[in-house]
Amino acid sequence: MEEITWADFEQVELRVGTIIGVDDFPEARKPAYRLTLDFGPHIGIKKSSAQITTLYTKEELVGKQIVAVVNFPKKQIGKFMSECLVTGFADENGDIVLTTVERTVPNGARLV
Repeated sequence: MEEITWADFEQVELRVGTIIGVDDFPEARKPAYRLTLDFGPHIGIKKSSAQITTLYTKEELVGKQIVAVVNFPKKQIGKFMSECLVTGFADENGDIVLTTVERTVPNGARLV
């Protein structure tokens, strides 16, 4: 594993956002949702695609706070433009478990 410097880490904007919308993404190669996330007044609303359909229903995702990288360039995924990267960990089956916060924090709060 290659080490990075503290300055390298500080460049990654890991922020908390609340999922405010979830739509099916039938055009995706692998089953996925299109997420709409609120990162607060300074960052605003961003969209992302997430391959999390195995472990999460659309209904349980709305209102959940997640951790995402908000300073990557936008990425075209089919006809959809992803504006941030939702983070998570693969479980023993390879399904993604979202990175969340233990308690509610303000949208846009940065990981420190």
